[in-house]
Amino acid sequence: MPHILKYSVVTGDWRLVRISARISFVRVKYLFLTWLTVFVGGWVIYVQYSNYTELCRGHECKNTICDKYRRGIIDGSACSSLCDKDTLYLGRCLSTSPNHQVYTGGWGDVDGVIRCRVGEVLHYELGEEPEPRREAAVFDKPTRGTSVKKFREMVFNHFKSKLGEQANLASLVTQILTVADGNKDGHVSLPEARSAWALLQLDEVLLGLLLQDRGHTPRLLGFCGDLYVTERVPYGPLYGLSLPWPLEAWVPSEARRSMDQWFTPSWPRKAKISMGLLELVEDIFHGTYGSFLMCDLSANHFGYTDRHDLRLTDPRAIVSEDAFRRTMRALHCEKDDDCVLGPDCRTSCDMAQRRCREEVTQPNLAKVCGALRDYLLRGAPSELREELERQLYACIALRGSVGQMDMEHSLILNNLKALLWRQISHTKDS
Repeated sequence: MPHILKYSVVTGDWRLVRISARISFVRVKYLFLTWLTVFVGGWVIYVQYSNYTELCRGHECKNTICDKYRRGIIDGSACSSLCDKDTLYLGRCLSTSPNHQVYTGGWGDVDGVIRCRVGEVLHYELGEEPEPRREAAVFDKPTRGTSVKKFREMVFNHFKSKLGEQANLASLVTQILTVADGNKDGHVSLPEARSAWALLQLDEVLLGLLLQDRGHTPRLLGFCGDLYVTERVPYGPLYGLSLPWPLEAWVPSEARRSMDQWFTPSWPRKAKISMGLLELVEDIFHGTYGSFLMCDLSANHFGYTDRHDLRLTDPRAIVSEDAFRRTMRALHCEKDDDCVLGPDCRTSCDMAQRRCREEVTQPNLAKVCGALRDYLLRGAPSELREELERQLYACIALRGSVGQMDMEHSLILNNLKALLWRQISHTKDS
């Protein structure tokens, strides 16, 4: 019996030892996992904060602009609200580049988007303070003593260099001088002229003004120096799903294409939005101020209003054909892939001359149809789908210079618009 009792006691002791060892192991494991979670979480927060402070420099932009306004160097329709009354304020940061600041904003009861350029950061390492920025030499033109006639000539020559020889440049200059008169007193002061000149150096402002009369771009609400405010487009991007960055690399491209179409409006509304994009193609094809090329058809450059009217939210996606030709003429090449401007504008390489040719290989309409293919075919009415798919693929197949096939281009464009319009003309979405 003692032997049995001892055996039981020994067994009980061993069990206690084993249980205690297991508790200690579990405690160490959870302590390690907790430490690892805190470390990784802290590192992610630190990186995100560092990226935010580098990307979002709106306070810098406002301080610089308001300093020059108070010193009488610049003026504009938004200056007083931004710097004196504080009725124009910066909201959420949308910047994707440190030098190109984008914020949501409010101006009284109007929702807008505020954009501003800041100088280049010379050097930046994670965990270090940014070095002083290199500020561009802006707001020094026109100089004191410049007449309105001379300023008009400056603006005319600037447009000519950007758009080439166009018949309507004089009327465009008059439109710009009207915009430059920020306080609407009938005169353009020197500070207002400096603001207008700085704005016109930004291609996206010039292109936005060219297209806003046709309703393709958000209206310019006001400006101060090279800071400007446009109306806010409530819905954007055109389509697409934003994934956390760790997942981006792991999602296959085919799956991503399908996911991009998950959260889109009903099909009749998509058809109306698509018609807006086709009308944009039509208006920049031999338009009032020349022809333009769509060199970046990313969905995040487009949005739409509550009435499902398309808006081009980033005019930098478009370049004038004249500017494109000049760029291609200056490029040396070894292969066709060297002759590219943006993601979607390309020409071929003349191997004998080692120079890029000037004619684009794919016209705007073909690129737009490629971008709209999945967008329009998903959810399309069954009785329409086959004909819609046929017309889209005929459109995507367009090649060569638009100037060489005006008839075919116009025919395909009109047929596609007519097909969509027949489906939505009787609905409230039209």
